[in-house]
Parts: sequence; C-alpha cells; structure tokens
Amino acid sequence: MEGMLSFLLFAGALHVDWGDMRRGRWPILILSTIGVLLSTFLVGAGFYVLVQALGLPLPFIWCLLFGALISPTDPIAVMDVLRRTSVDPTLRATVAGESLFNDGVGVVIFTIILAIASGGEEISAGHAAGLFGIEAGGGVLLGLLAGWIGYRGMRSIDDYKVEVMISLAVVMGGYAVASWIGVSGPVAMAVAGLVIGNQGVAHAMSEETEDYLMKFWGLIDEILNSVLFLLIGLEVVSIPHDVRLAVVGVAAIPLVLTARAISVLLPLGAMRPWLSLGHLAPPTLIWGGLRGGISVALALALPDGSARAVALAATYIVVLFAVIVQGSSIAGLLKRVAARGQSRTQPT
Repeated sequence: MEGMLSFLLFAGALHVDWGDMRRGRWPILILSTIGVLLSTFLVGAGFYVLVQALGLPLPFIWCLLFGALISPTDPIAVMDVLRRTSVDPTLRATVAGESLFNDGVGVVIFTIILAIASGGEEISAGHAAGLFGIEAGGGVLLGLLAGWIGYRGMRSIDDYKVEVMISLAVVMGGYAVASWIGVSGPVAMAVAGLVIGNQGVAHAMSEETEDYLMKFWGLIDEILNSVLFLLIGLEVVSIPHDVRLAVVGVAAIPLVLTARAISVLLPLGAMRPWLSLGHLAPPTLIWGGLRGGISVALALALPDGSARAVALAATYIVVLFAVIVQGSSIAGLLKRVAARGQSRTQPT
C-alpha cells in the first residue's frame, strides 16, 4: 500500500490503448464499479458463512475486506492470449480497461472498509459514498495533472535516460502528493500511466525512448510481482498450522469464481439490448479474471491479527489457483469457445 501498488498500476496502464478503451467505455465503467462492488459483497457474504461454519471467529466487516482485496483482477496473461486470438477489439479493450480500473476502485473500497474495520466506527452509506468520491475522483484529477506534467517534461527533451527518470518521478512524486492531500494514489497513478502511455508515447517520445521506457516498466512490473509472491509465501509459512485455514482457502476458490461470474453476467445481460461483446466475453472475463499482484499486495497490507491470518491463507490459495490453473487453461478454453461459435454460425 505504501507505494508498491502505484508502481504496479502505472506499469499496467502504460500498455492500455486509450482509443480502444473509448470503444469499450461503458462496459469498462460498469464492470469496474458496479461489478467490483457486487463482487465485494458477494464474496464477503459467502466468506462470512464459510468461516462461521468452520468455527473461525471472523467479523463480517473483515470478510467484506477479503471480498474487496480479492475482487480486482490481473489481465496480463489473458491479454497475451487475446493478442494471439481473433477477438472483438472492444472485448480486448474491455478486458484491459476493466482490469486497470477495477484495480483502482478495489483499492479505494479496500481502504474505506479497512478504515471502518480498524477504527470500529459506524460510517453511513452516504459518508462511505462521499469518501469514495473524494478518493477516486481526487485520484483521477491528480493523475491527469501528474501525467500532464510528466508529458510536458518529456516533450521538452529527447533523452531516453532522463525521460525514464521523469516517469519514475511522476509515480513517486504523484503518490507522495496523493498521500498528503488524502486522495487515492493508486487511482492517480493508473490515470497518469494512461496519459504517459498514450499522449506521451504519441507526441513526446522517440521510438528509442518508447522502447526503453516500456521495457523498463515491464521489468519493474515483473520484479514487483515476484517480490509480492515471495513475501506472501514467507507470510503463509508463518501462519499457524490450522487445517481450517487450508479448507477456507480451497472453499474460497469456487466462491470467488461464482461471485465473479455473477458480477460479470448481470451487467453484460443488462447491456445486451444496446451493446454485445460477443460469445467470447463471458469466459474471457470470468475464467480470465485472474487474481494476482494487486490482491497479494492488499492482503499483505492487513494489520496483524487473526483476520490477517485467515485472509492471507485464502488469498494465497486463490491466487495460486488463478495463476496455475486458470492462467494455463484460458488459451485452450477460448479456442474451444471460438471454434464452437464458428461451428454454430456455419450453414448446415
């Protein structure tokens, strides 16, 4: 939470094409807001029933916190598959944009619920909505400002080393300002990454600078994800050996997948009369909604206590399943679904 998430979101946003995102703006907006809220409450409610059945004393608010940290998705593996598959450009943009913004929205929701859980204060729905608006809206405005300043700085020179340093300054300085004024640093850096990755690449960088910048941030992204997985592995080793924690983690896998399916299918069904993403959309968004570094980072940010041990164990198992099982099977699944769709459209 203290900066690492901002680096991850900035690195992810650099590769998202703004033109593609505009085509999928409505499904991106709905899935990354209503979808994340719905997933948070569905996972939280199901997780509460699960831990109560196993005799683990976990309050409902901490179960909601787990729902918030496990709802954001990581599209890196899926985007690589989609580049090699003939899918609708709007769907490809929706996957990238929805994941980028549901990361930021998920972090804001996580922060608000964590404040409630840690402080023990009763916060009304209106107050929570106001906090959400300040955190998210302020983060967007700050991200636009930081991205524009970085863009102007890059446009004024032509030196890839200095321009890479400017991008680092945008993330580190922007996050410091966000913490100081009380808005969401991760949301701000996601928006700044969009500005640098689109406006900056198009009008402020040479091809050499673009190549160095993208490779540098790709490496940063890989290193930080590796560090996060190492940290959660070390944390899980220190968790008390309780078979109930393993049961909770395994049971959380179908719970998270079911919540993801509902939070995707309901908005897609509501949008179907005026926008269809094609038959590949449900399997891509549901099975391809991998959990990764963002969820791990949020789990590691939890304060010490029994709730942290339960959330860490469940997060570790869910993310491990997503990376190994979902990540390795999504390509084959999309090929089978695409082939089935083609066979249905062929005349008999």
